[in-house]
Amino acid sequence: MYKIDKVKKIVIEKPLKLDCGRTIQDFPLAYETYGTLNEKKDNAILVFHALTGDQYASGTNPVTNKEGWWSYALGPGKSIDTNKFFVICANVIGGCMGSYGPSHLDSAGKPFGTNFPVITINDMVNAQYNLLDFFKIDKLFSVIGGSMGGMQVLQFISNFPNKSYSAIPIACTASHSAQNIALNELGRQSIMADYNWENGFYAENKKVPDKGLAVARMAAHITYLSKKGLQEKFGRKLQERDDLKFGFDADFQIESYLRYQGSVFVDRFDANSYLYITRAMDYFDLTKQFNGNLSKAFQNTTSKFFVISFTSDWLYPTPENRDIVIALNAIGKDVGFVEINSDKGHDSFLLNVPDFLNAVRNFLETSYKKIK
Repeated sequence: MYKIDKVKKIVIEKPLKLDCGRTIQDFPLAYETYGTLNEKKDNAILVFHALTGDQYASGTNPVTNKEGWWSYALGPGKSIDTNKFFVICANVIGGCMGSYGPSHLDSAGKPFGTNFPVITINDMVNAQYNLLDFFKIDKLFSVIGGSMGGMQVLQFISNFPNKSYSAIPIACTASHSAQNIALNELGRQSIMADYNWENGFYAENKKVPDKGLAVARMAAHITYLSKKGLQEKFGRKLQERDDLKFGFDADFQIESYLRYQGSVFVDRFDANSYLYITRAMDYFDLTKQFNGNLSKAFQNTTSKFFVISFTSDWLYPTPENRDIVIALNAIGKDVGFVEINSDKGHDSFLLNVPDFLNAVRNFLETSYKKIK
């Protein structure tokens, strides 16, 4: 793991009661900001990251020296224009980039490991709400996020219905499907089956369940892409060889690509954080929170919604996104919807997909003009 002692953090002193029943306080929340908060403090956007993201949405991540995960969309002159907007992005609790998580030390000076409390999307959002107090922002201009970030957008609006003028949930769902729970369980079991996992206490034993975590990443990465995209990019092309080797090395380019994705992920992510965050995603069910009526989650909000999905996203397909739109329409809320044509799968929101980037830009610029 990288050293993360130089990240920006606030310490949240007041108690936060978690959904699991435990209460935490005096815990760190790591964050990053982009752009400048104006005098009226009406240009602030809270961006929520996805499963393996962090607070470094744009520019160069100072911890990993890699480009930020949303560099295509966020920055000066980009869709989320930091020449106009002040953007805040925090590492979720349960994460491993400075916020309170299983790699933090307990009162005995040992990493929490699996003694860390199980957290939910609701817990993540309630922790991040403290950033509004920290920056003395009464109301955000927008909350934006894709995938798990989109779940946080929905939860934020439900919890704080009048704290954001607009909301953009992207490629997400109001409740995790059985298929997605199954896929996450596959990843968790691969980590827990690693000999080095040590029931979650690998850090104090100076071990890393790297093989299990790499397999978890490989399995998840397949779900972020599309069949067509994989076929066009890789097909059955061989990996730097003229013929099959009749063994179990990476004969095909797609095999080598997945192995690479797994290996680099181990260098930047904590295995226990992967367990905890995927569990939070599986527990997410906004419909159940409101006794089977999703519309009730948004009944008190005045926020303007823009829901975005992608044609080739089979992880959070368009019908699941459309269910959110239907729930909002049922109670007469201000909601727009677009399905972006893309063959890049679920990862489309992270990539250079011009129609998507233009849609976000146009919504933000049009909406912002209305409040000026």
